[in-house]
Amino acid sequence: MRYLTARKRAEGKGASHTGTEHHWQMTVSAVALAFLVPSWLYVFGKALGQSQEVVVATFARPFPAILTALILVVGMRHFAKGATMMIEDYARGTARKMALIGVYSLSAVIVATGLFALIKIAL
Repeated sequence: MRYLTARKRAEGKGASHTGTEHHWQMTVSAVALAFLVPSWLYVFGKALGQSQEVVVATFARPFPAILTALILVVGMRHFAKGATMMIEDYARGTARKMALIGVYSLSAVIVATGLFALIKIAL
């Protein structure tokens, strides 16, 4: 006979029984963004206000291009996960489904257009 206490059954599981997966994903992406964003702001700040040739030359180099791509992908993934948690908490029914589809679509469109523009600049 297997006997589990209420604490043992509930440990590591939230209401949806997924545990702390969302929390860890958000924490990891937040830490990644904490390092990426200041570096990207420095690179972007140096290019801000320059002529188009200087900006294109800046983002055509590997480090700024890779950093910008990481910011786009990690930032939009962080946004989508955070918005998903908020929507799951407060919306129900069809509005919930539509909002989730909208959030994922918006983040995918932003990543796709950003990466397309970055590839056009870098190549």
